[in-house]
Amino acid sequence: MRARLLHQRLGALSVAALLLFNFPLLALWDRDAFVFGLPLFPVALFIVWGLLIGILAWLMERSE
Repeated sequence: MRARLLHQRLGALSVAALLLFNFPLLALWDRDAFVFGLPLFPVALFIVWGLLIGILAWLMERSE
């Protein structure tokens, strides 16, 4: 039962990653704005990427 739930969560995380790194949502961050002196687009990509890795690590460490 737990393995099936883990597979569902990993599948949902994969779909979320595909949607977040797809064109329509990436276009939201393509602006001439700066965050702490850095362009918004790479900062947003790095933050989303880091969050996805963090969620993945949390899911994998949480499973028994």
